[in-house]
Amino acid sequence: MTTVFTSLLLLLLVAFPAIAHTGTWARQRTGTMSWLHSVFFLDQKRGWAVGSKGTLLRTLDGGDTWQQRAASTEDVVRDIFFTDDQNGWMVCEVNAYQLKTKEDPRAYLMKTTDGGEHWKRIEIKGFDVDAILVRAVFNPTGRGWTFGEAGSIYTTRDAGDTWTKLPSPTRRLLLGGIFVDDYRGWLVGAGATIIQTSDGGDTWYQSTLPQVEKSVRFTAASFVDNRKGWAVGSGGIVYRTVNGGRTWQQQNSTVDVDLFDVKFVDTLVGWAVGAEGTIIHTNDGGEHWTTERSGTQHPLERVFFTDKNRGWAVGFGGTIVAYVRN
Repeated sequence: MTTVFTSLLLLLLVAFPAIAHTGTWARQRTGTMSWLHSVFFLDQKRGWAVGSKGTLLRTLDGGDTWQQRAASTEDVVRDIFFTDDQNGWMVCEVNAYQLKTKEDPRAYLMKTTDGGEHWKRIEIKGFDVDAILVRAVFNPTGRGWTFGEAGSIYTTRDAGDTWTKLPSPTRRLLLGGIFVDDYRGWLVGAGATIIQTSDGGDTWYQSTLPQVEKSVRFTAASFVDNRKGWAVGSGGIVYRTVNGGRTWQQQNSTVDVDLFDVKFVDTLVGWAVGAEGTIIHTNDGGEHWTTERSGTQHPLERVFFTDKNRGWAVGFGGTIVAYVRN
């Protein structure tokens, strides 16, 4: 009898590996109805969320309470990124109907050097005034990249004070990406676009995914090292690479709604979020994905995890949901 029970238990663990080590998601009070586009945490307690009309929220207690902060802008904030507790950047977009002249740029960056108390606008010289920037990523060394519409990619080597345009192999909208160090990075976007660099962006290689239709839009990527990474996008699509992006294999996400962001904390544990409050989770590198209850039907645009135990996702209607591992 014991042998039968043990065999049955092993069979269940093999068949349902993603069920183990689950946690719960709960909605947090934010005091705003703004569409939140990005979230960033320094640790399990200190974090930021940004969104429409210059919305800037800060928490010092893991999101139990959120406070409105002055962002020094009333434009849409698309992204926020900190390299330490003092230095951070925001990617901002101006409504086309609010431009004062045709020479005013549609996008710009803002920088803080005092932990978000004050923000300074940073203009990019030679920037296409009609282009829109979507995201920015930085490394502690001061190297950073920002990218967006029409395949535009810019880089900085001095912590965002000056920027230069990089060559790009695509004219597609770039929506997500990650750099694991100062040289190796991947950007993804519309038209089933995945591009990669091993020299900081001076040259790019465009991945070919022969089985992917050009109508697919990749929205985000997450890499845990220079070989293992995932990309997610429209229609619940999830792809994984184990060789640095040279080849990609599709995984079964179990959902067909658009996925907007993905975050892996190691080679096995990851989450993706998307439309209709969708959250999916894996404990085996994406071999199996399970849907988790998010507590909302609102689109979730961005997800952030500090480790396996704590995470947050943000989206429409001032929505912030927080994850605590059981």
